[in-house]
Amino acid sequence: MTKNTKEYIYYVRGMHCASCQILIEKKLLKLRNIKSVEVSTAKGKALIEYDGQKPTLQRLNRIFKKETYTFFDRPQKIINNFKSKEFLITLGIGLLIIIGFIGLNKLGLSSLINVNSKSSLPVFFIFGIMAGISSCAALIGGIILSMSKQWGELYSDTDSIWKKIQPHLIFNAGRLTSYGLLGAVLGIVGSKLDFSLNFGPVLAIAVSVMMIFLAFQMFGFKVFRKFQFTMPRFITGFIADESNFKGRYMPFLMGAFTFFLPCGFTITAQGLALISGSATQGALIMVLFALGTLPMLLTIGLSSVKFSQKPHLSTKFLKVAGILVLFFALYNINFQLNVLGVSSLSDLGINSSQSSGTAKNNLLQNEEGLPPIVNGKQIIKMDASSRGYLPSYFKVKAGIPVRWEITDKGTSGCTNAIISKSLFEGEIPLTPGQTSIKEFTPKKPGKYKFSCWMGMVSGIIEVKI
Repeated sequence: MTKNTKEYIYYVRGMHCASCQILIEKKLLKLRNIKSVEVSTAKGKALIEYDGQKPTLQRLNRIFKKETYTFFDRPQKIINNFKSKEFLITLGIGLLIIIGFIGLNKLGLSSLINVNSKSSLPVFFIFGIMAGISSCAALIGGIILSMSKQWGELYSDTDSIWKKIQPHLIFNAGRLTSYGLLGAVLGIVGSKLDFSLNFGPVLAIAVSVMMIFLAFQMFGFKVFRKFQFTMPRFITGFIADESNFKGRYMPFLMGAFTFFLPCGFTITAQGLALISGSATQGALIMVLFALGTLPMLLTIGLSSVKFSQKPHLSTKFLKVAGILVLFFALYNINFQLNVLGVSSLSDLGINSSQSSGTAKNNLLQNEEGLPPIVNGKQIIKMDASSRGYLPSYFKVKAGIPVRWEITDKGTSGCTNAIISKSLFEGEIPLTPGQTSIKEFTPKKPGKYKFSCWMGMVSGIIEVKI
């Protein structure tokens, strides 16, 4: 700071995310006498270095009127503007979308399409469409919603809609690029790449926790501003200079990173690219799959841009998006707990009486609900489909080998394999119309969970002494 340069701290109300910092710095640096700006969204402060006369509050509030940022000379008390009617409307819209999403999954849409290593390439595009309206919408769509507010604020009011939708297009461009390149790598490397069942769920839970914090920031809770993930000062300064960065590389990298997020559909496509043994085939499989997810992900992203252009709707949209982000985060965490074999909300829908309530097993079980023993092995049978498992609860005896016969009644994507980290190694691959057999010996008493790759469908095997 030179001799003629002065400093002044303004207090800013209305900042809800890390990108507010970039937006405010970018706009203020355009003013002639402003030399530097340092904004802290967590503290709600803006430190300005200037020459000559400092900008007035009236001027600053006029500049940021449409962004709804308000500048003050002193810290301001938080005003409770809770409106019950507006809250109920916002909650209702969010719940309707959530109910619609759950309904689509309950219809078993993933069973409409099945792929294998011999499928023609266009099938992977259709497979991607199925992913886009189910698990990918939950995992990746939730990320897009949580970031759309931040991306939108990187651009000024004078920028065109075309410029404001560019981060969403760049996000998907990064997604397509990484899927193509890494799909080719999978085709070359083959079995040398191992997508660990331990790493995947932990990564998904970590991402979901970040989404929860972002959701509460979107609700406007000040305490969660302290947990914002901010970039180093030299990077934000570089981004604030619109001639350099303007936030375009970050959406590309985020889109590319989604290749590693665990989704049953994605893992299926990755597995088929892996066994293709060809860089070209592996790349085409993954690119066509990503193209299939594109319509739904673009719809989610572009709708957020359209709403954000209307000031009277942007706040409501932000709250609705926050509800969806929070739901998707909890939705993903719940299913990853299933994969890890931990108790979850899914257990509430698993009824132990189901083990004796199906025609397939009813005549075979004894009074304790234990299966018959044939040739020294406990025989349990189950039907598997994209809607769930029937039955989904079994009782077996410890120390006696189990022969598990699973008839595939129409699985696909996430549901075409069964895992149980606590009972056996690896997975049980399923093929529609066929019966898969898994033999293992339960050693310790307890309740052990089994599920599909993503945990969206689960069940319990109770081991008794």
